Amino acid sequence: MGWMADESGLDRNAANYVPLTPLSGLRRAAQVFSSEPAVVYGTHRKTYGAYYDRCTRLASALAGMGVKPGDVVATIIPNLPAQAEAHFGVPACGAVLNTINTRVEPETVAYILDHGAARVLLVDSQFVPLAEQAMSKMEGEPPLLIEVPDPQAGHHASGRHPLYEDVLSNARHDFDWIMPQDEWESIALNYTSGTTGRPKGVVYHHRGAYLNAMGQILSWRMTLRPTYLTIVPLFHCNGWCHTWMMPMVGGTLVCCRDITAPAIFDAIADEGVTHFGGAPIVLNMLVNAPESERRAFDHVVEVFTAGAPPAPSTLARIEPMGFRITQVYGLTETYGPATECTWSGQWDHLQGAERAAIKARQGVAMPIFEHITVLGEDMTQIPMDGRTQGEVMMRGNGVMKGYYKNPQATAEAFEGGYFHTGDIAVQHPDGYIQIADRAKDIIISGGENISSVEVEGVLMGHPAVSLCAVVAKPDEKWGEVPCAFVELKAGATADEAELIAFMRKSLAGFKTPKKVVFQELPKTSTGKIQKFELRAQAKQL
Repeated sequence: MGWMADESGLDRNAANYVPLTPLSGLRRAAQVFSSEPAVVYGTHRKTYGAYYDRCTRLASALAGMGVKPGDVVATIIPNLPAQAEAHFGVPACGAVLNTINTRVEPETVAYILDHGAARVLLVDSQFVPLAEQAMSKMEGEPPLLIEVPDPQAGHHASGRHPLYEDVLSNARHDFDWIMPQDEWESIALNYTSGTTGRPKGVVYHHRGAYLNAMGQILSWRMTLRPTYLTIVPLFHCNGWCHTWMMPMVGGTLVCCRDITAPAIFDAIADEGVTHFGGAPIVLNMLVNAPESERRAFDHVVEVFTAGAPPAPSTLARIEPMGFRITQVYGLTETYGPATECTWSGQWDHLQGAERAAIKARQGVAMPIFEHITVLGEDMTQIPMDGRTQGEVMMRGNGVMKGYYKNPQATAEAFEGGYFHTGDIAVQHPDGYIQIADRAKDIIISGGENISSVEVEGVLMGHPAVSLCAVVAKPDEKWGEVPCAFVELKAGATADEAELIAFMRKSLAGFKTPKKVVFQELPKTSTGKIQKFELRAQAKQL
């Protein structure tokens, strides 16, 4: 297949073939952008030369602690410089990076440390008690804990563990990075958020991390020297690979520890942030911020949003504020974003609800994916009519290696030569995908399928509603009916009857929630609403 008649001497060799890895991006940036800003966090301001040096010292220190290629090094750190450095320093000693969600409970952290067999654990001072509790619950050998204080945020050293800066200052600056011999080698281990059962360990390879980072530069219309704000947690799909992306374009990584409206507006106004990613809850926070928390800025900020479609009312308010919103969609299993709602000039004239209806689509495959589409149960293409539902399936270089120590789950996920996402969607005549729901979030009332996403979109249009989630509530007559959980905006008022009447104007009777509960919504670390908890509450109503 595709070989020429005489291929003698045309083999791969050191001159014409190097395994793809995002590590090469920082090695190059250390030369090309040596004196330019790489990582910023308050008073911490490092050039690419210094960033490379610190990552090198981290790799050297880990190797000195006995970390061997293929070993796992874990972190429990917010979006801070040390977490970014781990993205290069850990794989630079041949190890596999396991960034752990800072918001999970000690039992889950213990499970992750045991399952991944982490040798070393880097921990922010705020989370040292969490790490210590988790290590006391482990069955296997606990990792060596290195503490990373953050005095700027008031998190000082506990005095119980070796300190990160000491470890770096005692390490070699001339350590020779251990680059992958094979681009299929593992670079990261990411545990799914585990909304059902034990979290699964998703394994990334160097090739996929490199290509995903590169592909998003194209999708995001990114040119040289962007300024990127870390809002997506770096423990979530490695921050959608954006930390690996920045050195390729000489970008500046602006670290943000606590995700608040003032912190975001300050970073845009003071640091000139041009790009960030985040869940719709972040957009919501910005449009609802009081005038006293806002800052003026005169450039357009590019935003990738994912996790749920942004509500039409949110989009209508945030775009005039200077943000250009592109919805992307992906999973832990796809290194973060896999599709994007690529905008077409033919839609420029659309306003309001019509514009939001297009922006609510999850869109089309990003450049590095071979094929992303919606298939029926028999693995055949569904009609692209915007109505027929199927499961989103994908294949290409941006799909994980598989689930760690779980060949059965891996085989099920890849059955038929596609990765099965578990997300239910329709496809429009132009091929754009639109998620109807997670398979487990669809409400089936009297045999009719109700999309919780659709009902939530209507409810978010009410001026008093800040956040909402719609789940199934058991019902003797209909099997189940929609039940809405609502967080109101500060100072706003609304009652159940008012919201039901408001929804009824836009929704069929069977789709309109029969019950509205006012409370704070349970959320994951990435701002996704935990519907499984709300379903459990709805059962008790």
